[in-house]
Amino acid sequence: MPELQGLILAGGEGSRLAVGGAGGGIPKPMVRVAGRPQVVRLIETFEDLGCSTITCMVRDEFPDVVAELGGGRHSWRGSVRVHGCRTPSSLHTLAEGLARVPEAGDGVFVTMVDTVMRRDDWRGVFAAAGEHLAAGSDAVLAVTPFVDDEAALYVSSDAGAGGRARVHRISSTPLEPVSVTGGVYAFAPRVRPLAADALKDGVVRMRNFLARLVDRSFVVTAVSVPRIMDLDRPSDLEAANAWLGEHE
Repeated sequence: MPELQGLILAGGEGSRLAVGGAGGGIPKPMVRVAGRPQVVRLIETFEDLGCSTITCMVRDEFPDVVAELGGGRHSWRGSVRVHGCRTPSSLHTLAEGLARVPEAGDGVFVTMVDTVMRRDDWRGVFAAAGEHLAAGSDAVLAVTPFVDDEAALYVSSDAGAGGRARVHRISSTPLEPVSVTGGVYAFAPRVRPLAADALKDGVVRMRNFLARLVDRSFVVTAVSVPRIMDLDRPSDLEAANAWLGEHE
């Protein structure tokens, strides 16, 4: 089984969810999903998956969140590192997070803090990501045909060697058949410095970084999941809790 480090990106302001509504003014990492604060739920999920270490990047405007996660209030089973950050985009948070993840193992398994999946789907994506990296993929994307984001990022892929779906196009406009990114990624060790390199070249968005990998002929593969939800607005939180309540 490949050894993967875990990285959780919670560097955004989350203002659309945190202000009023179902979020109740709570920072996005701490909104309750299936009865648990979302970022706590993700750390526990990564522990259950078997990540060797877990690095969590949290916006430093939320000092209570940093203190909650790293102040000894939780008895994490493994190595959990919490770092405050003030980054202007998810790509900046990714680059800073990758620089802090220990340089060990076979790759880094990454999620945005607002990604919601069922437990079985987390296990399936994690196992497939490890297999894809071991087989030579530079990056792995979790994708889904379920679209609930007005700014969805569409992915086109073809079945390749060993059943892996090689991504050959990433677009902000719809592609057929419909498949969109779900905010979960895995990166091989050789790809880790490329996020910082992209920033130096003026690339400032995660979607443009992913497209850059494809355009530069890196081996990017996809793992499909029936449904991945993204927590942007109070209505998303309500829908996620209802969905998980039905399935878990």
